[in-house]
Amino acid sequence: MVGFLLVALKIVVLLGLLIFIHELGHFTVAKLCKVKVNEFALGFGPVILSKQGKETKYQLRLIPLGGFVSMEGETERSEEKGSFSKTSIPKRIAIVAAGGLVNIVFAAILFFGIQTYSANNITTKVSELTPGYAAEVSGILPGDEIVKINGKKVHRQADINKIVSSSNGENLVVTIKRAGNKMDFNIKPTSYEYKATGIYLGSDNDTTVHGFDSKDSIEGQGIEVGDKIIYVNGVYVEDNYNKLSEAIQIDNKEENIEFIIKRHGEEHTINVVPKKTTKYLLGVGLEKAENKFFTNMYYAWFDTGDFVFSIVENVKMMFSGKMNKNDLMGPVGISSVVAKTTGIQDFLYIMTVISLSLGFTNLLPFPPLDGGKIVLLIIEGIRRKPLKEKFEVGIQMFGFAVIIMLSIYITYNDVLRLHN
Repeated sequence: MVGFLLVALKIVVLLGLLIFIHELGHFTVAKLCKVKVNEFALGFGPVILSKQGKETKYQLRLIPLGGFVSMEGETERSEEKGSFSKTSIPKRIAIVAAGGLVNIVFAAILFFGIQTYSANNITTKVSELTPGYAAEVSGILPGDEIVKINGKKVHRQADINKIVSSSNGENLVVTIKRAGNKMDFNIKPTSYEYKATGIYLGSDNDTTVHGFDSKDSIEGQGIEVGDKIIYVNGVYVEDNYNKLSEAIQIDNKEENIEFIIKRHGEEHTINVVPKKTTKYLLGVGLEKAENKFFTNMYYAWFDTGDFVFSIVENVKMMFSGKMNKNDLMGPVGISSVVAKTTGIQDFLYIMTVISLSLGFTNLLPFPPLDGGKIVLLIIEGIRRKPLKEKFEVGIQMFGFAVIIMLSIYITYNDVLRLHN
């Protein structure tokens, strides 16, 4: 019972806080733009607490998984002073965009704080070399600091990995600093072939399948989301990511990999054929950064940039049809992920991911999302007159119907994942 209450509390705190700051964004910018806010509510359903302010009624409602800001002239056009519909187009766009933008900013600040605290940062200074690999053969030495690759400045290990992995084995100009002097090396990365399964796991201590990468995955070959991997090619790997990874890559004469998984309490043997994929490496080991506050902030800055812009790639995948259905998650799926968080840092990290996703999703140009409302406002600005109210309501209702159908589909998949 205590466990259930703790899970419920985590879900309520996370979703309640994110929705609150989203609506607070709308509310704050509306007030700054002199728009009359009739009601500011946190939650849905019956009212628990209510307080009438000078202009706005503040409410706390029973179901803490939502909220809303009700502005004068927002749903029906009004001629009253302070009406949303009579406010200038730029101000209305600012009010509508504020919710999503606040979620994005909140996610970035929180992620920056987590990364500053974590202190697991790797520099670009070479500590060791892999014998026979590209860097050693080219003349790179321990103590060299990699400062640029193909003229692009690198700040941390992730920058180097990104450039090298996307090189397709072509020559790279690696600029290093040695004893205060800069030197250029022409290096052809070493190719390394490995077996790709595309399996997403819950964590390093959980070998339950949570999803599949849409590229280079073994999805459809028998292993399903929710399966727990117990053995790989006879090696016991349960709840040990490192052993699982090593067992997959062990050379064997057979093309297939034998998995023993547990599904609904029963063990099953499944043979899959992985895709052999090539990755490219320089063959360098890099020094760990010092655990100092300002050093951690330096690396956190770049990590946060990657984190925020990673959502752009997800949006591209969604519109290009490359996103797997298991990558989509609704309230049920989000609740299950939140329920599995262990420790405050894990909980806060999930909060950043959900806040970022909530912010960007709300700004997508599709009604009735905030982004769709912004598109309608831009059209109104171009036409220099508002759309017919019935037509605008029709667009919003159509979009709402599509969102409802998509939500049902996503919730269905979430339930299937939980059942598995």
